[in-house]
This record gives sequence, C-alpha cells and structure tokens, in this order.
Amino acid sequence: MSHTSPAGYLVWSIFSCSLLVFLLYHLWSFDKFKCLKWNNGPHSGAFKRVMTYSYLTSVPLIAAFSLGFTVIKYRQGFVMVPGHGIIPKPYLMWPQASKDAIFPLTLIFSIAWGLEMVTHLEELCFWLFLLNAGSTQRDWFRTWYFRVWMVGSTVAVVYMPLVSILTRSKPHHSEACVFLAGSLGSLCITLCFLPILWMFPRFLENLKSEEVDNGTLVRLTKFSELNRLRVLLRFVFILPLLILGVDGMRPDHHLNENFFVTDFLVILSGVGCLSSSAITLIIFFPRSIEGEIAERDAARLRKKLQWESRDSSYDARIWVQTELSYDQSASHRPISSNHSSPFLTSSSVKLADYTSYPDDDRMSNMSPVSMDKALTDDESDYPSPLQKLPPLRPNRRRAGGVEVGGFDLPLSGRNMMRRYSKVNPMVQNFKSPIGTEWGNIGRLSFHRP
Repeated sequence: MSHTSPAGYLVWSIFSCSLLVFLLYHLWSFDKFKCLKWNNGPHSGAFKRVMTYSYLTSVPLIAAFSLGFTVIKYRQGFVMVPGHGIIPKPYLMWPQASKDAIFPLTLIFSIAWGLEMVTHLEELCFWLFLLNAGSTQRDWFRTWYFRVWMVGSTVAVVYMPLVSILTRSKPHHSEACVFLAGSLGSLCITLCFLPILWMFPRFLENLKSEEVDNGTLVRLTKFSELNRLRVLLRFVFILPLLILGVDGMRPDHHLNENFFVTDFLVILSGVGCLSSSAITLIIFFPRSIEGEIAERDAARLRKKLQWESRDSSYDARIWVQTELSYDQSASHRPISSNHSSPFLTSSSVKLADYTSYPDDDRMSNMSPVSMDKALTDDESDYPSPLQKLPPLRPNRRRAGGVEVGGFDLPLSGRNMMRRYSKVNPMVQNFKSPIGTEWGNIGRLSFHRP
C-alpha cells in the first residue's frame, strides 16, 4: 500500500477499466444485456443467478479498489526519507481523509477476491463432476461436488472480508493478511485444477470415440485451450501477492522495502488477475458468431417482410376497391357469353390446367379405359414432394442466438450409437459452465419441496 508506487496502482486501474469496458461490450454483443435481468427467460435458476451476479460484481469492485488507491497515491506523491531516499509517502503522513479511505478500499478488494474464489471453485467442482459422471447421472445438485462448492463459496465470501475487518487497526498488517489469506485460498483451487487439465485431452479422445457431434468437440477444445491459459494467468496473479503477503507477516520486510521488487510484483499480479477475469467472461458468456449472424439476418428479413406485407396490403385494398367498382358497373349491363368473371372459383378451374398428361402421340391410340390407367400410373410415378420429405424442425430462439432448424432425419447407424453412448448428456449440450441447461436444473432443484 504505502510502500507501493502510484504507477503500480495505475496499471491496475488501466487494466480494470479496460476489463470493465470489454465486459460491457461483450455482454451487449452476447444478448444486449438480457443476461443481467433477474428473470432472463425460463432458465434463470438460482444457481445461474448466483454465478452471474457474483462474477459481474467482482469486476467493478476491483476497478473501484484500483482507482481509489491510484487517486490517493498520486495526490500524496513521494517524500525524501533519510537513509531510504525518495519513496512513496508513508500512510502515517497522509491526511485524515486519505487514511479513512484505506479500510473501505481494502474491504472492497477482499470482497472481490472472495467472489472470484466462488467463480473458480464452481468451475473446479463443475468439471470434476462432469469428468467423473456417467451417462445416467444428471442431478448435479445431489452430488458432493455441489456441496463442496456451497461450503467453499460460503467460507470464501465470509472469511475474506472478515480478515480485513479484524486487522483494520494496522493497515500494513491488514494488507499482508488479506494478500496471504486470498493467495492461499486461490492457490489451493488453482492447484486442484491441474488434474483437470491433465485429464482433459483423454476426455476429448473418449468423446471422439463415442462419436459426439463435432460442434460439442469444438466448444470443449476451445474451452480447454482457454482454461490452460487462464490457469497460467491465475498463477501469475496469485504468486506475487503470496510473496508480498508472506514477507509482510515477517518482522523484517525485505521484499516490501525494495522499490523495484514491490512494483514488479504488484504490476505482474494485476496483469494476471484482470487477464484471467477477461477469459472467464469469454467462457461464461460464449458468443456464437454464427448465431449472431443468423439472428441479424432473421431480424433484417422480418423487417423486410413487414414492409412488404404493409405494401402488399395497401395494393390489395386498391385492387379490391377497383374490382368492386368494376362489378358494380358490370351489374348494370347484361353479361355476354364470352365474358368471364374476374373472380375465379376453384370449381371453375379445369383440372387439365394443373395436371401433366402423357404424350399426345401415345394418348391418341388409347381407349378411354387405357387412358384412365395411364393417367393413374403417371400420377403414381410422381408422388407429391410433401409425402417424401421428413418432418421440418423450425428455427428456435435460444439464449445465445438463433438455432437454425432443418429436417428431422431418421436415425442412422451412427446416431443409434449415440443413443446408447456412455457420455453424459450434459457434455453434449455444453456451451458454458453457467449455461441454460444448468440454469434450468438450478431453477427446478432450488424450488423442489
């Protein structure tokens, strides 16, 4: 804190504000902030709400913490201390207004860190359950993975703010305790993630052998690559603060008194924290570019059809008025034998206008009975196209975009193998750790009597 230069907190502020801007842009492109609503469709369960709001709350809290200390540090500046040279002004020399802001900002940071651990622990338990679940086990809320997440999240949300509250009398000691407590908790969760990264390539190979659809394999492969990078960035975030926290708990603060080491570790930690949070945003709210393009095209088509329907209805009204005026004028004069009504009924239309007969040469040498048989044979050779097409599946609007419809084709041999696959159905429907399928299960389970 007081031994950290203003530039260190400035880097945190730049990254946190950039992440906040990226968050707003990504959520607008994802579903135009519909995911922020409390009742976001039929799949807004309690589980999905907790995960969405806990993550989205941590980002502005980190931005508030970094911006607050950046303003204070630049206002206080540097001082000349004999034996230490030019250093950032110690907090004991700050005005009272700046001293009073230390505890609220530290509390904000501890709350944000606790919410980050809720997010990381949920993903850990989620993938441990999914990697070890069979094809019939679907109730995530009845497993011990879910209970571990519930207990661990409650502990993280409670003990992180509690540490900053109990140690608020000594700002330096409080900062060291918050860094140490948060780093140890996050380090345990991140280390437990390493076996998942180790098992994931074999998991993908098993999915390929089970002939899971290519879209699911692409999504899981993308998740695996992003998660590897995010785990690396978590270590970049955790280890520098762990080093500062351990050194701050010792009687002699060798590292915290080194100007270069302190700034280097603080800046490195900020890069790891906010970069990993950006990847978490991409994983939690994955954008489907194909779905977005289809939705834009569908919206453009609907708008075009609305304009065309409005113009056609206007033309139809003009046509009806013209025909009515024509009938009124025609009713005052006798109808000649060669006059035909402008309104043709189905009974007045000849069947020959819509039926394709055999060749004239073949028909000329046939009797009436043979002619009828030929007509019947020709109609059986060319059945109606609607009788040969499979059922049509319409387009459906989903949370992440538009699901393009198509024909429900009969099960082939490969599809029959999928029916008896050992893969959990949640894997085949995977889009996000807080996707619609999980939100729906959360809504049902949390309200179960």
